[in-house]
Amino acid sequence: MFPSVNEQMDLIRSGAIDILPEDELVKKIEVSIKKNKPMTIKLGADPSRPDLHLGHAVVLHKMRQFQDLGHKAILIIGDFTAMIGDPTGKSKTRPQLTLEETRINGQSYLEQANIILSNDRLEVRYNSEWLSKMTFNDVILLTSKYTVAQLLERDDFSKRFKVGVPISVHELLYPLAQAMDSAAIESDVELGGSDQKFNLLVGREIQKAYGKEPQCILTMPLLEGTDGVEKMSKSLDNYIALTDTPREMFGKVMSIPDNMICRYLQYAAMADTDFVKSVEKGLADGSAHPRNAKVDAAKRVVALYHGEQAGDDAFAEFERIFKNKELPDEIESMSIEHDSNEIGIMDLLVKSNLAPSKKEAKRLIDGGGVSVDGEKIEEGFAPVDISSERLLKVGKRKFLKVIKL
Repeated sequence: MFPSVNEQMDLIRSGAIDILPEDELVKKIEVSIKKNKPMTIKLGADPSRPDLHLGHAVVLHKMRQFQDLGHKAILIIGDFTAMIGDPTGKSKTRPQLTLEETRINGQSYLEQANIILSNDRLEVRYNSEWLSKMTFNDVILLTSKYTVAQLLERDDFSKRFKVGVPISVHELLYPLAQAMDSAAIESDVELGGSDQKFNLLVGREIQKAYGKEPQCILTMPLLEGTDGVEKMSKSLDNYIALTDTPREMFGKVMSIPDNMICRYLQYAAMADTDFVKSVEKGLADGSAHPRNAKVDAAKRVVALYHGEQAGDDAFAEFERIFKNKELPDEIESMSIEHDSNEIGIMDLLVKSNLAPSKKEAKRLIDGGGVSVDGEKIEEGFAPVDISSERLLKVGKRKFLKVIKL
């Protein structure tokens, strides 16, 4: 039923940052093969936001690899822990969500995660199933298993504590609540981003404290966004969503800095390690052109989520728009309500959802990224006649036809 230990470990190691303890994982795999029983692989997801992007996909693809090896994947939707809010990497307390909000986000998360995960050997659990049933006595018992000193070893907690930034008690409970998930489902391996290492290790300790066999942990890197600097994030607008169209995906990958090409090939396009190394060598010695390598990365990313033909089509359209200065084959249209035939460009961008606010609209205009019917807008208060259809372009990839209702 299962590949050999060496075959499994070769795939499991690919792209991973930490496998702790690796010798324990090898033993777990040996037992799994001997008993012909799949390991339980855990991935927790707190649905604080409903949108998934290629940064989230890095660890989801690793979970899919475990599924392909024959193991059982359990996706924990943290509807209960999302009400606490994961403090990882946060310099201040997160706003808390309602259970209803977490459930709505969780359903969206699951639908998008299924783009990558196989329904075979997949179980979905909501951690409110066990956490909401804990009594105050249960919580006291749980907190007795871990010390405040241990929790303050966490980098973000220790930094906030040293500079006097408040840490709420409920934030200290978060790693323990996440650890209870591991105890509840008796996970053999827990996956997460490199920023989750502390929480994953707490899971091992809590499993031991409750008489369970401790899980091994595997962390994956955090993928930089299209700016090549910050971690991919919707709030920073440097993300590539799993639900982006082929054209959007292709264009966004083409916008990444050249030094990100190999990381995107490996972690966004899931390219073979040997191939990534050959591209890295070619870029270093000049035998590979960065633009060609970036096109290949973009096509591979699109093909992964939309199919190979979509990747080829996205490339062809990209060439038409950016190389030959032509318009896309399909441009969305929108009718907007307005009292007169004339509207300020900032208002128009906000009404047409091309900018979330006038402040952002002004920034786009000042940056030279806005045009109407092919003419660049240079003044933030410029009027636009919408009595007839107008073609708006924002940045390099956003096109919209607008007209007044």
